[in-house]
Amino acid sequence: MNTKILQSTALFFMAVFLLSSCNSKKEETVTAEIEPKTETFLLQKERLATELRLPAELTGFQQVDLYAKVSSFVKLLKVDIGTKVKKGQLLIVLEAPEISSQLAAAESRLRSMEAIYTTSKSTYNRLYETSKVEGTISKNDLEMASGKKNSDYAQYQAAVAAHKEVAIMRGYLEIRAPFDGIVSARNVNLGTYVGPAGKGSDLPLLTLQQQSKLRLAVSVPELYTGYLHNGDEMSFSVKSLPETFKAKIQRMSGALDLKLRSERVEMDVQNTRGDLLPGMVAEVVLPLNAKDSTFVVPKSAFVNSAEGTFVIKVLNHKATRVDVKKGREIDDKIEIFGDLNANDKLVKIASEEIKEGDVINE
Repeated sequence: MNTKILQSTALFFMAVFLLSSCNSKKEETVTAEIEPKTETFLLQKERLATELRLPAELTGFQQVDLYAKVSSFVKLLKVDIGTKVKKGQLLIVLEAPEISSQLAAAESRLRSMEAIYTTSKSTYNRLYETSKVEGTISKNDLEMASGKKNSDYAQYQAAVAAHKEVAIMRGYLEIRAPFDGIVSARNVNLGTYVGPAGKGSDLPLLTLQQQSKLRLAVSVPELYTGYLHNGDEMSFSVKSLPETFKAKIQRMSGALDLKLRSERVEMDVQNTRGDLLPGMVAEVVLPLNAKDSTFVVPKSAFVNSAEGTFVIKVLNHKATRVDVKKGREIDDKIEIFGDLNANDKLVKIASEEIKEGDVINE
């Protein structure tokens, strides 16, 4: 009987020992689960190169709307839409009979005043030569002749100016091309009344564009303006053509548009073949190459929360939040700016749940 009691007691203690061992292992497992290892990495600088795709517009390098300076009628129309013209080429001849009458009157007055001035000048010269002999011509007569000559000269100069003014107005009846280009719009026909004011001035007579050289304009958002510089090469394409074109940045406005908060950037495009047309919408690929290398981290290490944007730095096995500003993104990487140094140890998969001062088990 005592032997059976001893055996039962031994079995009981063995069972208790086994249960204690199992509970100890479970506690160790739970402990291991509570304190998992956190993956970290050393912060390094990289030169991040990305590209930005934006819509842009092609326009003629030069474009002008031609209007009539004087009220007149279209007498001759020498060009039409699509006509290629050279600088100084005659495009339109206008007719204004009143201008011709004014020019004839101005020419008559000019000839009359020229004759009067020639006569008074000749009279003064004869009196002046005669006055060299003492007692022949009084000083007063000589002064009066000189005054008459000067007055007639002034009248003659006024007639010259009046004639020149009417002649210039007469020249406005001939519309000439201010530069080499193509006529892209025509809004008049033979006999159309045109003028500087009124119904005849609603639309331009012609629109002239320089298409051998085009202007490609794109608005770059504020975030990316610092990455672009004069001379940077970019590529662009249009929907109607399969090929890709190249151009270089020639002009930057240096200021942001108040509505779009973007900077206007222009490129010059040589269009010798004439494939590209003003008004086309292009897709521009702008290279965004940083001047210097910057800190780049995996996107998982960057936390964007209601408390701000930060990364978690590990210092003496404790978590420290470092506020940073976000830069560019490419694939799974992101550019950051903040109070950081090379080889700082950062948490690779960061979250808001990691608080300031938490122990980091590496």
